[in-house]
Amino acid sequence: MRYIIIGTGAVGGAIGGRLAGAGHEVVLVARGAQYEALRAHGLSLVTPDGQHTYRLPTVDGPAGLGELRADDVLVLAVKTQDSEGALAAWGPVPVAGGGTAAERLPLLCAQNGVEGPRLALRRFRHVYGVCVWLPATYVEPGVVSAAGAPLTGILHLGRYPHGTDDTLRRIAADLEKTTFEAPVVPDVTRWLYAKLLTNLGNAVRALSGASDSEESERLRQRVYAEGESVLAAAGIPYTSAEEEKARRGDRITLRPLPGVEAGGGSTWQSLARGTGTIETDYLNGEIVFLGRLHGVPTPLNELLQRLADTFARERRPAGSLPSAELVRLADEAVASVREPAAGRP
Repeated sequence: MRYIIIGTGAVGGAIGGRLAGAGHEVVLVARGAQYEALRAHGLSLVTPDGQHTYRLPTVDGPAGLGELRADDVLVLAVKTQDSEGALAAWGPVPVAGGGTAAERLPLLCAQNGVEGPRLALRRFRHVYGVCVWLPATYVEPGVVSAAGAPLTGILHLGRYPHGTDDTLRRIAADLEKTTFEAPVVPDVTRWLYAKLLTNLGNAVRALSGASDSEESERLRQRVYAEGESVLAAAGIPYTSAEEEKARRGDRITLRPLPGVEAGGGSTWQSLARGTGTIETDYLNGEIVFLGRLHGVPTPLNELLQRLADTFARERRPAGSLPSAELVRLADEAVASVREPAAGRP
């Protein structure tokens, strides 16, 4: 199988690099400065076992490849807010032997949140969810780091919304020839929703700083609790923290990497790079959406969504909102919900 990595950022670069290092055919898809750097110098993947450079075919869209192969696997690794454009571009591409990518090829959604597979299923017949446990960082154009050891990451794979198949087992076998574990599960959405909960704290780190503080940790726990209440009201199952911990164990431990500054997650990286967009609408915003559907107030997640969107749009620096100020705003947001309720007869 040939793997086409649509979105060679931190996650896509780590997956593509590790697959290439294990001898698999890989094509990288990128835009702008990343595309230029990959074309000129290859993909540099910095890991605890060294720095690896992979000279791989690189395109900035489907036109660079022409007709796709019947054994191609599409790996969607763009941020969720960029999914629609990527799906629209790649879905109609013809495949050798007839049909289109949307009709014939497997599409793996290696993304945060739960919206990516839903968007994909509107266009693609064969959609697979990927629960991504992969600490990776976009360092600079052409350079990606993955600090996990002994495993680079764990990628739970499943048909979306449920089920497994032989295609998925072949993909998992390819991934497990690298430094990934790739469990094939029949209930991938349970893992995706559990990962969504852990991602709700991304905005706290992105807004007020990557380093942990006691007040920031308390706020994150309140944000998680709000998310858990919403999922309970919606009747959406998710894996427990105990189940996740048992599966992950100590197989992904972060190691310091030379020349790579520790970041604060994907949301932090979007603000730090000044991309102008952010995925918070599909993380905290998902909880807000479900809360509105099921009548559960979500003042903390609404606040984080609004602030993160503002920071991204105005290109404010990551970590520039003091933790104490963020906590104060959070307390005010919660109070504004409680006070009208208290005043009702």
